[in-house]
Amino acid sequence: MSEPAIHIFSHHAMATEFQVRIAGEENAYAAQTAQAAFALADKLESSLSRFRADSEISRITQLAPGKTLRLSEPVFACLEIAKKMEMATRGAFSISAAALQSQSAMPQWTLLPEIFSIRCDSGKLEFDLGAIGKGFALDRMAEVLREWSCGSFLLVAGGSSILAGEPPPETSGWPCGLGDDDSPVRCHLKNASLSGSGLAVKGRHVLDPRTGKPAHRQNRAWAMAQTAAESDALSTACMVLDEADMPGIVFNLTGSFVWLVDGHEWKQFGTVKSIGPT
Repeated sequence: MSEPAIHIFSHHAMATEFQVRIAGEENAYAAQTAQAAFALADKLESSLSRFRADSEISRITQLAPGKTLRLSEPVFACLEIAKKMEMATRGAFSISAAALQSQSAMPQWTLLPEIFSIRCDSGKLEFDLGAIGKGFALDRMAEVLREWSCGSFLLVAGGSSILAGEPPPETSGWPCGLGDDDSPVRCHLKNASLSGSGLAVKGRHVLDPRTGKPAHRQNRAWAMAQTAAESDALSTACMVLDEADMPGIVFNLTGSFVWLVDGHEWKQFGTVKSIGPT
């Protein structure tokens, strides 16, 4: 039996390379679907990037304490997830982590669902969505692919954020390695996301939101979750969390799983029922 055709498309956005892989469709239709997904990624970048002066994230920075700003639905939804993950990780993840380098205390903010707005409660709201922004983009791109009836897909952002839909026909999942191609831990991913954070490429760039100082707990962390935004946030949080905190946090996040890499030792937290390490 021949392998199912997998069509691969690439696009640069959010300072990284996005890739869409679609299985079980005609190439022309798959190409149209991928372009629709990439167009959404570009639109999200214009709203979520802190490097664009006219983005909503940049305008949030200008809010004085007590002032509010009405947000678009995608930006509001992304900030809702960020707030949820900050609480779920007990403050080990925060989009305000870098603010402690220029402020004496973490800025405070509140989302107002009834008016789709954000309120600055204190400080300057210096947000860096970083990986969670890319993960959120993958989640929304997946919605586009499903709307186009392309349910068998794999989405990748920069190699460290992966989101899988249904597997290719006649397979159990999309094969993914944790890190290098010769990684001893591999997954067959379906309807889930896998994200990695580490020190090898950018050094100690991950800041502990609780101290404002660079992470030093882990060298490499991989997290699996139901959405890419959640797995990106969780893998970032794992860089600063104590191992003793891992089981409780992973248990409270449905469908999540964590691998920590310490030298040649792999440590696992959580239970993967349908997919996982091989």
